[in-house]
Amino acid sequence: MAAFGPRGDTDLTSPRPLIAGNWKMNGLQSAIGAAAEVAGWVEAHAVAARVAICPPATLVQRMAARLAGGGVEVGGQDCRAEPSGAFTGDISAEMLVDAGASLVILGHSERREGYGESDALVSAKVEAALRAGLEPIICVGETLKQRRAGDAVAVVSAQIRGSLPLALAARAFAVAYEPIWAIGSGLTPSVAEIEAVHLAIRHAMIDRLGGDGAAAPILYGGSVKGSNAPEILRAAQVGGALVGGASLTAEAFCAILAAA
Repeated sequence: MAAFGPRGDTDLTSPRPLIAGNWKMNGLQSAIGAAAEVAGWVEAHAVAARVAICPPATLVQRMAARLAGGGVEVGGQDCRAEPSGAFTGDISAEMLVDAGASLVILGHSERREGYGESDALVSAKVEAALRAGLEPIICVGETLKQRRAGDAVAVVSAQIRGSLPLALAARAFAVAYEPIWAIGSGLTPSVAEIEAVHLAIRHAMIDRLGGDGAAAPILYGGSVKGSNAPEILRAAQVGGALVGGASLTAEAFCAILAAA
């Protein structure tokens, strides 16, 4: 994984590698102990990457309080585009900041596919995150059908064009490439396949945002684990990882962090 400079604030691009755990709909209060174990491990080791955990919304405030001042950031898993209103069950970017979050995952395939989120909606949510001072992690990725049809590059390039608002210029953000067919399946693309799509994403980011698109990290997500992390994180244009199931335990997540 390439070496980058230190992180800026949300007014600057943030090219330092990032490894973020997405807990999805998992974790009760007792699970905060696992996050604290990760934080302790990070403090005891020289980890080149930034480290973040994105728990369910019910744990954001308590986890942020527990990990405050340490080496692990806390993020949300989604936010509403509007700052407030009659949207029962939804959470605004401002609410995440108020709870102690500094990042937010947007456009995850489970949101795009399960909730019908379009590129335009993802873009609006990215603007909401920036408005509130959150660093967005914007997800893109193709289905197995699209991969087999040879459309992976076209699909993710279109998602970049539609999901990255111009407001990202000179702001901190990351893009996460998640081949949908690899998420939770145990299947992983070859390093050559990952590099090819990441390079296409980089070109699309530059076309969209110029030099700012050249600096932001591109994370890989999709069945990342300790055994394959070293090879994936060394791949060209891979600037970190978005980790699902392997982020739920300190042992599994730290095995990935050890490869950073």
